[in-house]
Amino acid sequence: MELLVKKLREDAYLPFYATSGASGMDLFCVDDVVVIRPLERVLVSTGIAIELPEGYEAQIRPRSGLALKKGVTVLNSPGTIDQDYRGEIKVILINLSDKEVIIEKGERIAQMVIAPVLKAKVVEAKELSNTERQDGGFGSTGMK
Repeated sequence: MELLVKKLREDAYLPFYATSGASGMDLFCVDDVVVIRPLERVLVSTGIAIELPEGYEAQIRPRSGLALKKGVTVLNSPGTIDQDYRGEIKVILINLSDKEVIIEKGERIAQMVIAPVLKAKVVEAKELSNTERQDGGFGSTGMK
């Protein structure tokens, strides 16, 4: 499968897989410097737009190193890039640490996973089938 990527800025970085076994492509900050105060959220530019094949989406996910080392993660994880979106990919980052964090131009800020999308035919139902679980949620199956 091909992923068409358009640089919206000359200094933008193309996403890439860091290793042959990587599931996600790294995305890069193209802003000169982004300062994120504790508990602040910011929208970070990548300088790229993509064209996904029909039947696919791009999921924007956190980078574990950024989360562990700086306490910064992707807020709406995973973020979804729809197949028909052609605008710039931007990433919502949040600083969950108690210190100000600086993200510099060229720093890897998130990863992008390309995934197939199944579309369901929605059918209204008067009743749903019974299961062992029924409506139990949020810890109803136990903690250990």
